[in-house]
Amino acid sequence: MTDALKEKESVFWIPTDKIKPNPYQPRTEFNGAALKGLAESIRQYGILQPMVVTRLEVETPSGIDVYYEIVAGERRFRASQLIGLKEVPVIIRREEPAKVRLELALVENVQRQDLNPVERAVAYRRLVEEFSVDQKEIAQRIGKSRESIANTIRILQLPEEILEAVRAGVITEGHTRPLLMLSKRPEEQKELFQDIIDHRLSVREAERISRRIARERARKMDDLPSAETREVEEKLGNILGTRVEIQRNSGGKGKISIEFFSEEELRGLTSKLIQEQQEKLTESLAPAEDEPFAI
Repeated sequence: MTDALKEKESVFWIPTDKIKPNPYQPRTEFNGAALKGLAESIRQYGILQPMVVTRLEVETPSGIDVYYEIVAGERRFRASQLIGLKEVPVIIRREEPAKVRLELALVENVQRQDLNPVERAVAYRRLVEEFSVDQKEIAQRIGKSRESIANTIRILQLPEEILEAVRAGVITEGHTRPLLMLSKRPEEQKELFQDIIDHRLSVREAERISRRIARERARKMDDLPSAETREVEEKLGNILGTRVEIQRNSGGKGKISIEFFSEEELRGLTSKLIQEQQEKLTESLAPAEDEPFAI
């Protein structure tokens, strides 16, 4: 092993107050409970894997100020701060250009699956826009397809409300695909987003609904539902508590489509329709108020 390699792999103990977070760290969300768990583990067993840092020098009026910037291991650093460690073990790498520091942090987090989809999308976009790295090159660096990189970046086109749901894990990255299909129809996009949450729709179910809406958009204007049809759809939807679609043809015939999202909801809709029919039947058989009962 060469002296340079030995030096590169040597572990040093550095004061925590000399360490700064990586400004190019793609991860922006740190789970508080998970950090506390990691802090307790470090309290009991120590830091098992040294952090990776770069040594930076800043000229000040009193001389050269040295500090260290994290390349990999920010969770370990934050957990160490929680329990008040004065020093932490690090491996010092030579100062890397900003692009390389972002790439290193991105690769480490992606390999450990620590980033949420929105954080990954922001990191990919920064590599493209700030450092002129094309999507094909990013894909090669992290072992994904170019299409996967492009689809992840597209997530950032969604409204902030939806992005926040992705960050929080309320919906998955897969759910963003059908929502993106409705980017030019914000009302329908918002409605589908709410359906995904309220009815716990799978990605496949969400895609089916999105394709149906997209097909409707592609129809000729003459084939679009009239205002009267829309009004009836809305009234039926409010009564049944689900999405209703009426399709008419030139002969005056047509069909009514009632959507349901689970077997339980189907049974509920069926019961509601049967109950409605029974109530109407009871009303039709009931005598008028001024009509005496025959005994």
